[in-house]
Amino acid sequence: MDPDSELERGRTCLPELLDTLPHDHPEALHSRRDLRLVNRFMGNPGWFGRTLPRLVRPGERILELGAGTGELSRKLHQLRLAADGLDLCPEPAPWPRERSWHQEDLKTFEGYRDYPVVIGNLIFHQFTDGELADLGAHLSACARVVVASEPTRRRLSQRMMRAVAPLFGANRVTLHDAHVSIAAGFLGDELPRALGLLPEHWDTTCTTTVTGAYRMVAVRRDRG
Repeated sequence: MDPDSELERGRTCLPELLDTLPHDHPEALHSRRDLRLVNRFMGNPGWFGRTLPRLVRPGERILELGAGTGELSRKLHQLRLAADGLDLCPEPAPWPRERSWHQEDLKTFEGYRDYPVVIGNLIFHQFTDGELADLGAHLSACARVVVASEPTRRRLSQRMMRAVAPLFGANRVTLHDAHVSIAAGFLGDELPRALGLLPEHWDTTCTTTVTGAYRMVAVRRDRG
């Protein structure tokens, strides 16, 4: 069978090595440095910075799922967007004093009602379709806007990462997790469908880029 056709048949969710390491483990620190470079290569920070200002209404708070070391939320803060972080990792340094950091599991977080705008950068692919359905139930009940950048599930993306990652000194954790992440990525309208962002209630746009990013913008129609 053509490897590309096999990938396109469906997502494969496998454990990522970074999630098994203590947050301050040397390999984890190195891999997070790698992730910052991968994000720049994919163009994710700039895309969120261009996309969110036109979607966020005055006074609305943004919740970043899986905020990691906080770079994206800090960038949004510099754009005068009120972004808070949610992650299992402790609050990073530096972190804006006026912004909240929730050190909790996003699957059991009880504060979604406080956030009309929810974003995720390379986080949704870590969950099975069943887990995404559970998360989507919270988002459908509370959010007005959901914005995500994830891996595109293509063999070409895996090959590209295998070629590019060694050029910036990626470690074994990053190389393993990049391959696994892409296999768990998305095509077409898979992410909004998995989250249950139904077309009768949500306007959704899903696009892909040449650098391997899958991007979703979902705006709820029936909520003022």
